[in-house]
Amino acid sequence: MIKTILILLKRFAKPYKKLVATNFLCNILATIFSLFSFATIIPVLQILFNVTTDRHEFQTWEFTNVNDFLALAKNNIFWKIEQIIDTSGATTALMWLGLFLVVTTFIKTGTSYLASITLVPVRTGVLRDLRNQIYNKILNLNIGYFTEERKGDIISRMTGDVVEVEASIISSLEMIFKNPIMILVYFITLFTISWKLSVFVLVLLPVSGAIINRIGHNLKHKSLDGQIQTGEMVSQIDETLGSLRVVKAFNAESKLMEKFSALNNKLRKTLTYINLKYLLAHPTSEFLGTVVIAILLLYGGWLIIGHQGGLDAADFIYYLVIFYCIIPPFKELSKATYSVHKGLASLQRIDEVLNAQNPLDNGKQQQISEFKESIEVKDVWFKYREQWVLKNVSLTIPKGKTIAIVGQSGSGKSTLVDLLPRFYDVIEGSIAIDGINIKDLNTKSLRGLMGNVNQESILFNDTFFNNIAFGVEHATQEEVEAAAKIANAHEFIMNTDEGYQTKVGDRGCKLSGGQRQRISIARAILKNPPILILDEATSALDTESERLVQSALENLMKNRTTIVIAHRLSTIKSADEICVMCDGEIVERGRHEELIKLNGQYKKLCDMQSF
Repeated sequence: MIKTILILLKRFAKPYKKLVATNFLCNILATIFSLFSFATIIPVLQILFNVTTDRHEFQTWEFTNVNDFLALAKNNIFWKIEQIIDTSGATTALMWLGLFLVVTTFIKTGTSYLASITLVPVRTGVLRDLRNQIYNKILNLNIGYFTEERKGDIISRMTGDVVEVEASIISSLEMIFKNPIMILVYFITLFTISWKLSVFVLVLLPVSGAIINRIGHNLKHKSLDGQIQTGEMVSQIDETLGSLRVVKAFNAESKLMEKFSALNNKLRKTLTYINLKYLLAHPTSEFLGTVVIAILLLYGGWLIIGHQGGLDAADFIYYLVIFYCIIPPFKELSKATYSVHKGLASLQRIDEVLNAQNPLDNGKQQQISEFKESIEVKDVWFKYREQWVLKNVSLTIPKGKTIAIVGQSGSGKSTLVDLLPRFYDVIEGSIAIDGINIKDLNTKSLRGLMGNVNQESILFNDTFFNNIAFGVEHATQEEVEAAAKIANAHEFIMNTDEGYQTKVGDRGCKLSGGQRQRISIARAILKNPPILILDEATSALDTESERLVQSALENLMKNRTTIVIAHRLSTIKSADEICVMCDGEIVERGRHEELIKLNGQYKKLCDMQSF
């Protein structure tokens, strides 16, 4: 467990080492001054009950070793108290001792408070750093990673698991930094007072510690189950919110309610078990601590009565007070151990994301800033799992030409264009731009050459301006408006309450399908890429909107390399080359008139649409 805690401290607290060092120093000072304040008990008891008649003589201050120096300090302090009693009386001595107690307690509480506030920026900073790491990692992972993971589970890791780490591990940092210091200093003091009692204590405490550790042994495993079940529940909530229309249309509310209730009840049982185990830490440690004190009282009393321990009653009470001060940090430390076990389960789920490898990141950093000649797709094979989606596809796309890809749903059209910006990597074969394999290019510079307009219009819950200017730095109002006008979006934008500063809603829910698509097209127009990928760009438009956007797209496509995926064959009649795909292969290619004459697959598709 200690090794795990040290690894966590190195991982999380390293950027805040100055604050951690300040916290460490303040905790030491607070513990030392607490010993000074407790030490006033001995002379106060001796004065009140007159339990000793010994007289002390002043000794010259000198340091030989720690034990001799402490004995010298104790002698001279008692000599000074006796001098005050002789000159001013016992009441005055008690008053000075009380003042000393107030001052040392003030310093102790002040340094303790300073220790606490130095950890506040550490806790909040570590939580911020962890969230940033996860978010940045998600943005840098390849799209293929998310086809294997449920979106709701990823959200759960970014929210619930991060909060659990904060509540468990990060909250335990204060206990970890503070309590071991207190326990160590107190134990050194106890050994100084009586090594016999302290050895006896050292035999008892590990036994109680082993019992506490045994209780929390499987807490991490159960906590991991709880976080996995939370991810499943968040996934169902996400799916439900995204498919409410279908749920209501098919009257499936009761079915989803039943499924959610089962997941919720399963999570409740797991969390009940975890909390029962967690709550057991405090009473167990308190009970075992009381047992140790009871045994210590018997043993210490036997040593004093038999005059075997070198202790008087006042020293023994001081010993008990210090030992009792060990119990709270010991209990907090045991509770922190439970918290760390609980938080490690969440941290394990977070690390699964942070440690995920991006197969597209091969360390190649060759930059590409312009497109000069052609895109060469050569003997490409690709599959998501077992079945081949693309089979031996070869295609040359010269600069400035428009290539259309048509075919039935599931024929591999969208998959082929997803390989160009390296959303996925080819399994066999290669794709090259100007003779350079795209696997050898910097991914960011590669995608900078391309603009995408997809079948599904993806908008953010932001303003029209920010959605159009997305990915283009320092875009001006004039540039955004010009792009919107080309995409025939300017008019309906200006009809909204705040114009370009109007928010479009979650995923553009305040807009119609055609309006969303025109905003996506305006975004691609503003980027002004040399290579344009249109994946069913007009599929969501009505007839009138399609006519408006199609003319804008034709202007945009002039002198630009364009790859068009289209179901509506009327929109790609003027393409330089049309490739017909079927079952992952290109079965026909040529211009519109040439393919019609072939009387093959393309002619069949045209006839079906004409009908």
